[in-house]
Amino acid sequence: MGEYVRKLHEKVKANIEKKVESYVKQANKGRKKVVFEPGDWVWVHLRKERFPTQRKSKLKQRGDGPFQVLSKINDNAYKIDLPGEYDVSATFKVADLSLFDAGNEDYNLRTNSSEEGGNDEDRGGVVTKATNLEDIQDLGGPMTRAKAKKAKEALNLLVTTLLETSPSLKEEETEMIHLIQIEDLEE
Repeated sequence: MGEYVRKLHEKVKANIEKKVESYVKQANKGRKKVVFEPGDWVWVHLRKERFPTQRKSKLKQRGDGPFQVLSKINDNAYKIDLPGEYDVSATFKVADLSLFDAGNEDYNLRTNSSEEGGNDEDRGGVVTKATNLEDIQDLGGPMTRAKAKKAKEALNLLVTTLLETSPSLKEEETEMIHLIQIEDLEE
């Protein structure tokens, strides 16, 4: 009878361990493990609960840094070289940290897309004034105000080029094209 109970306990323990492994696998699905080393530079996510003075408005910056990692407590907690002005504990969960990449200018948590005078262009490229006809081909992706302005400038450049190179256009067509360009400029 004692042998039967011991085998039953071993089977139950093995089934529980198997289920726990499947639960852990499902819970961690899609997560990537992030490990920082002492000396790494990181951004700190400013949560409202932890940084009430720095996050009074949702328009304020969401992160600050870069700060240096002083020590690793475990895979989920790190001690950061945080200035005293923050008046909070210098220990952070890995979820509140992200690696600082000095070479990637787009990765900046201080950037606020709603800053006055900001542009709604794609972060991947700078929209400049249309200077040649090939600029029309660079208009892939979503149409933003900046891209619409660039398209309008390129179209006006195309029309002007056609007017200058095609003397066979009638006077009426030329006046009509100039009127369209003037209306576009007034908008």
